[in-house]
Amino acid sequence: MWGKILGACFGFMFGRIVGLFIGLYLGHMFDKSLKKNFDKAGGFSNLFKGDDDINQRQALFFSSCFAVMGHIAKSNGRVSETHIRAASLFMDEMGLKGDDRKEAQGAFKAGKEADFSLKETVYDFKERFARRHDLLQLFLEIQIQMAFSDGVLAAQEKELLQEVSKHLGISKTHFAFVLKRYQAEFSFRQQQQRYQQQQNRQQGQSSSYREGSGHHVPPNNGMSRTQALALLGLNNEASERDVKVAYRKLMAQHHPDKLVSQGLPKHMMELAVKKSQDIQSAYEYLKKAA
Repeated sequence: MWGKILGACFGFMFGRIVGLFIGLYLGHMFDKSLKKNFDKAGGFSNLFKGDDDINQRQALFFSSCFAVMGHIAKSNGRVSETHIRAASLFMDEMGLKGDDRKEAQGAFKAGKEADFSLKETVYDFKERFARRHDLLQLFLEIQIQMAFSDGVLAAQEKELLQEVSKHLGISKTHFAFVLKRYQAEFSFRQQQQRYQQQQNRQQGQSSSYREGSGHHVPPNNGMSRTQALALLGLNNEASERDVKVAYRKLMAQHHPDKLVSQGLPKHMMELAVKKSQDIQSAYEYLKKAA
């Protein structure tokens, strides 16, 4: 618009009527080029992105996550009581109540339907979070957690998890890495529960805090070096440097505030906190055992 106006004015000044038309044409070409570049940059929508954009991403993560969880829970043809209990516990951990809980239950139920499209749901999710690799990985970890809720990964569940991983653009090698890491995490949490139950029986409710952090650090009583390394995704040949690199990378991937700013629903922030605590616990153990 302004290109046409200015082009016409300058053209008229230097060439009267003929100059006006030449200036108008050149201004039109300038406006067209400017608009094309502006649209490519996102147009006016980029000027108004903010909380609404984050809210939309969080809503998509929330609904997609519970829908895929429901689909995986029904991989054997029916949803077991263990999976229902696990989904309910997951909602409790997130503090979901009222409409938020109903929305989660509705998405979980939708994932169980015969006409649910896993490929389309995960593809749409990936398109929205394409450059947020940490969120894509956390999404996969949540699905692995659902599949492992009964302590056993059935063949059908593993096939679905591999399909989810493929649609997310995660390689087979990295899927195997994430799966192995979660198995170590699952084993560690079971050990924590047994230890905590024993402590409660002996001396009542107790908890430990890492000095100066204010963050709860789960007890690591009985943790072996092999288990701690596996939780960090490492094997027994790992060096001290390998441990530090793996620890820093995993802590960065699971940083709660960063994940929430990228689109993780605030309700799910506790999940990232717990994963960070497990990683911290394993690292602290390895530092002391060194």
